Amino acid sequence: MEKRILIVDDAEELCMTLGDRLRLEGYEVEFASDGLTGFEKITTSSFDLIILDIMLPERSGLDLCIAVRREGIATPILFLTARCQTVDRIIGLKLGADDYISKPFDSMELLAHVEALLRWPRTGRVKGGSDHVQFDSFTLDLRKGQIVHNGSVINLTTKEFQLLRYFTEHPGMTISREELLSRVWDHKPGTVTRTVDMHIASLRQKLEHDPKNPQIIETVPHLGYRFTAPVKPSD
Repeated sequence: MEKRILIVDDAEELCMTLGDRLRLEGYEVEFASDGLTGFEKITTSSFDLIILDIMLPERSGLDLCIAVRREGIATPILFLTARCQTVDRIIGLKLGADDYISKPFDSMELLAHVEALLRWPRTGRVKGGSDHVQFDSFTLDLRKGQIVHNGSVINLTTKEFQLLRYFTEHPGMTISREELLSRVWDHKPGTVTRTVDMHIASLRQKLEHDPKNPQIIETVPHLGYRFTAPVKPSD
C-alpha cells in the first residue's frame, strides 16, 4: 500500500513541485493550503506523514501541530519552513514535531528525511513479549506509543518516543550521538546535526525532576548519553 503524505503549505508552486517529486517516489500526496483545512484533513483522514509549514493562513503550523497532538494523533510531523533559527526548531520539536528541514532545501535531503520518518515502526515489543516497560515511576506503553506517569499520559512526539524506547532497550550503555542518529533517525555516518541534543533536552524537560541535573538520561562527556534508570518489562 502506498504511503500517504499530507503537505500543508500555502506556496502553490512548491506544493506542486514537491508533490510531483514525492509521487515519483511512489507516495500518495494530498495538499492543504491553510491551517484550518489541514486540521480538517488530518482529523478525518489517515496519513503516514504530515509535511507542515509554520507560516500558514488561518492557523499557524505551530498551532496546528499542538492541536493535532492534543487529538492524540501520533502521525510523524516534518516542519518545512523558512524560519531556520534554532529557537524556531526547538519550539517546533517541543510542541510535537518529529523533524524539520529549512527552505530552501535540496530535494534529495528532504526525501532522506521523509524516508527516515516513514521507515521507523511506531510500535514495538521488548524481549519477552511485554507491551510495557517500567523505569523509575514511568510506564512506557509500546503498543499505544505513549508514556504514563502517575496515571497521566505525557505527550511525546513520535521521535521522542522512538528515542526513549531505544534508550530503554539499551539501559546502562553509553550510546553515541552517531549511533542514535543512525538507529533512530536513520541518518548516514558523518551527518552533522544537533537534533539528538534537542530531542534529549526536550525529553529531560518531560521526564526529569531537575532537567539541569538529569538522573534518567545522563550525558557522558565526549562520548554520548547513558540511560541510567533500571528498566524492566511489566504486564
